[in-house]
Amino acid sequence: MTSSASLDAARALLREFPVVDGHNDLPWALRKQAGYDLDALDIGGDQHDRLHTDIPRLREGGVGAQYWSVYVPCEQPEPVAATLEQIDCVRQMLARYPADLAPALTAGDMEAARRDGRIASLMGAEGGHSIANSLGTLRGLYELGVRYMTLTHNFNVDWADSATDEPKAGGLTAFGREVVREMNRLGMLVDLSHVAATTMRDALDASSAPVVFSHSSSRAVCDHPRNIPDDVLERLPANGGVAMVTFVPKFVLQAAVDWTAAADENMRAHGLHHLDTSPEAMKIHREFEERTPRPVATVSTVADHLDHMREVAGIDHLGIGGDYDGTAFTPDGLNDVSGYPNLLAELLDRGWSTADLAKLTWKNAVRVLGAAEDVARGLQATRVASHATIESLDGAEG
Repeated sequence: MTSSASLDAARALLREFPVVDGHNDLPWALRKQAGYDLDALDIGGDQHDRLHTDIPRLREGGVGAQYWSVYVPCEQPEPVAATLEQIDCVRQMLARYPADLAPALTAGDMEAARRDGRIASLMGAEGGHSIANSLGTLRGLYELGVRYMTLTHNFNVDWADSATDEPKAGGLTAFGREVVREMNRLGMLVDLSHVAATTMRDALDASSAPVVFSHSSSRAVCDHPRNIPDDVLERLPANGGVAMVTFVPKFVLQAAVDWTAAADENMRAHGLHHLDTSPEAMKIHREFEERTPRPVATVSTVADHLDHMREVAGIDHLGIGGDYDGTAFTPDGLNDVSGYPNLLAELLDRGWSTADLAKLTWKNAVRVLGAAEDVARGLQATRVASHATIESLDGAEG
């Protein structure tokens, strides 16, 4: 149980160094629940019964910058078009709530928003399927404001392996390495959440700019393929990158990992896919949960990951990426975007200094985007836009 003094200190720190959160799926939730209609689902008011995120709770949680995920599922028909719709959603949010949300493309924009008391709003594309094997599309997303791209989502792309699919490329293909180099030239952060460990290592080899993990935790603490192995964390100081811890229970609590595996096996035993959400599948899942209650993660669970990640990577290479509105379940105490002070209070009680927390919440994430911008300026002076294709580099069907 955190002390009230620590909670007060956490809130005071957040007034000066607010949270930069690396990943929030609100745009997709708005698509699914309201068809992007902000009159029907107005995040300017309390939406706690429908969403993890609204502006009052972002304020309560001390959020100063948010990477809005412009995610579309891997199996989405016409993923490029759907990604453009997600970008349009973020733009609608910015237009509707200008007193609270500030458009941001650079580290300087983030600092300007902080001075104005607004929430810097950036965008990240979640999954390389959103560029459809096209470097021209990648450049188009950058021009529209996307400032990171997660190389894969749950399934492989033609040029990179995902953490949760059967290995195919063995990491990055030649075209995958060209994607990383072109992202470096643009100033778009290479996001290594969701990718296989082989892809993480290949991307670190290929990248001349710092990378990010927008929402990943420690594999040593919780053995899930979505998490970061220690040998990769150990490379972040030389790269300059940032690993942003996520809160998703099935990625941070080993008991939840094991429970999820058992629940998935129960679905398969009934002849159903583990991701099936049909009424029949949900009935079977509810019956399983009644027999075997779901393990519950807590603030302390997430703090355990940060303690380990700080030991391995160092305080200069940590951040926060909650994955709110992208997960059905959240830890106790981190139920929604208002909960960040609880995590900081827990860390204060564990001996983290206010200087440590300022790096965790604000400074590291701003620095890494600024460093990517610096690398891009140098590369743009010596390198033209790449017109490589997957066919020319990998000999693949596009």
